[in-house]
Amino acid sequence: MIHVLDDFSDTSQVFRQWSVFSDRVMGGLSTGKAEVVDIDGYPALRLRGRVSPERNGGFIQVARAFGEDGLDASRFSGLQLRVCGAPGAYFVHLRTADTGAPWQHYAAPLPVTPRSTDVFLPWRAFRGVSVTAPLDVRHIGRLGLVAARQAFDADLVVSRVEFVP
Repeated sequence: MIHVLDDFSDTSQVFRQWSVFSDRVMGGLSTGKAEVVDIDGYPALRLRGRVSPERNGGFIQVARAFGEDGLDASRFSGLQLRVCGAPGAYFVHLRTADTGAPWQHYAAPLPVTPRSTDVFLPWRAFRGVSVTAPLDVRHIGRLGLVAARQAFDADLVVSRVEFVP
């Protein structure tokens, strides 16, 4: 059975659950903002901004934390997201109990087209970044939607995030 993590229908809660940040926390120059928009008659979270690799930067992100104990997604085979937007380098980042440093995460590329598309990301698609432990989905602490790694104008729209068996 699919478990909907967010469909952004409770617009009063979106920015209590999702936070925007960028490489500016490390001295970078990227800028970004998030807003709730209507896509195809449904609410969606939109991340827009300019990704700049200058000054060791190169990312903007909107992320949702799952509390101190994290979220157990072990009964699922991966994530499915309904996305659309402008071409660019987008990723889904997961943080777990094994990612203590801010630069550590597990990343999977997120293909985006101008038309809304459902994208399935199996757990095996996630690769560790600055972490050697295999991905342990029993303790997902945070999920991030990221525009990164190259200079571009990011425009990512996500109308649904769900765990798929």
